Amino acid sequence: MALNIRQMEILELARATGRVAVEDLAERFDVTLQTIRRDLGELADQGVLDRVHGGAVIRSGVSNIGYEERRRMHEDAKAAVARACAARIPDNSSIIINLGTTTEAVARELLTHRNLTVITNNMNVANILVANESCEIMVAGGALRRSDGGLVGDLTTEFMAQFKPDFAIIGTSALDADGDLLDFDMAEVRVSRAIAALARRTCLVTDISKLERSAPVRIISMRDLDMVFVDQNLPAPLMQKCAEWDTQVIVAD
Repeated sequence: MALNIRQMEILELARATGRVAVEDLAERFDVTLQTIRRDLGELADQGVLDRVHGGAVIRSGVSNIGYEERRRMHEDAKAAVARACAARIPDNSSIIINLGTTTEAVARELLTHRNLTVITNNMNVANILVANESCEIMVAGGALRRSDGGLVGDLTTEFMAQFKPDFAIIGTSALDADGDLLDFDMAEVRVSRAIAALARRTCLVTDISKLERSAPVRIISMRDLDMVFVDQNLPAPLMQKCAEWDTQVIVAD
């Protein structure tokens, strides 16, 4: 079934933001709530959106959303989370930064820090931090993933195993309600697990929309983290678990 013009615009909005709300769409297009619900239902039937309470989200599956789409999604939230994280990274620190558009936002916020040592398997992070002349950058070897500039594989994991940084800054593709971090690529997950196990303090940077996504591979649990930087409060049951696990949740301003 072909999409009408409004449905194509709704899909484009969903791709840009990750989520659309029925009431917002009804106001935007000056149509009834029932019309928007029908549109979302038809988009869900086409396999491009998943219905959630009050709206819809980009469909999750066994493959990730394209890098450029992910980079544009929730840009303001990512920037706020990145600022909150970078504010807690002191000068003269050593940091491992892994793959992801939110970790790249953290790298941009570290441009004014002094005397950092940054180890990364993210070519985009390395290219961002080249502008910080006081930052020593160490890039892992491995297989280059052209889609997002990531380096993954056994060689990458072995390289990371040589370090014990002050901080690990990691991202995730999805968050489960039980506190598990999830991803799509097993090779990337092995690197992320190694990074999290090595650092003195492991920090997750994410936005709340990741709770609306799913991915098939478990990375680690929030119980294994020291800090979680997020743009909004996590659901109360998950906040309670983090308190029990002594995992500090920092909500960005």
